[in-house]
Amino acid sequence: MTVLVFGRTGQVARELARAGGVTCLDRAAADLADPQACAAAIRAIRPQAVINAAAWTAVDAAEDHEELATTINGAAPGAMAGACADLGIPLVHISTDYVFAGNGTAPWRPTDPTGPLGAYGRSKLAGERAVAAAGGTWAVLRTSWVVSAHGSNFVKTMLRLGRERDELRVVADQIGGPTPARDIAAACLKIAETLRVEPDKGGIYHFAGAPDVSWADFARAIFAQAGIACRVTDIPSADYPTPARRPLNSRLDCSRTEAVFGLKRPDWRASLRDILTEIEEART
Repeated sequence: MTVLVFGRTGQVARELARAGGVTCLDRAAADLADPQACAAAIRAIRPQAVINAAAWTAVDAAEDHEELATTINGAAPGAMAGACADLGIPLVHISTDYVFAGNGTAPWRPTDPTGPLGAYGRSKLAGERAVAAAGGTWAVLRTSWVVSAHGSNFVKTMLRLGRERDELRVVADQIGGPTPARDIAAACLKIAETLRVEPDKGGIYHFAGAPDVSWADFARAIFAQAGIACRVTDIPSADYPTPARRPLNSRLDCSRTEAVFGLKRPDWRASLRDILTEIEEART
């Protein structure tokens, strides 16, 4: 199966490239700020499947640049989906828990009402709707709290700050599932391959690491595995204000994904060991 991946430097795109057998397009080859250029790339390459692993992910900056974020996260995936529909090939599009309002404590199901709290979530929801409206064969894979040894993420931030400080105040009222980028990449490939032969299995799916945890407890787990003696103090989100509101409840119900594709929630604790090892090897 020949797979075209939008994205090259992001966490999931890097893991897709590492898996092999894919063609990754960076911004120079297909700028998501130009949706029609993305569609043209698909028509020119004519792959057997497309995975969109590129996005505007700067959550706070989206508050001041919502129009551009919506072009990248909304219009571009829609254009990709249109080209894929014309060619009769599946598109797997990665989305986010930020499409939900984050209230309550129950894990969000794919069929639950959406209600994004900010510009980033609205832009990603626009992408989901544009992909669905284009017709064809598609899957939206919502995920949460992506981590890896690459790019900017919570694990790398905690390692840096934990080595610099004796104590960190970390938000404890936001709960979700840290998800290794490597597992998201594998899930996307599995879904794309399945949709090629069983297009009726398209739709919206959830995929997040287990067990669910707070940011504060996740930080403790990182320090424990890394052997860093940094104390974590729990704080509420109100004590750490940001331009964009974060959902308190990012739990995702992934049962449909397991039932349809056989993809179980990955244990982030096991993957964390691999991530820490890779980061340490890159430092030496």
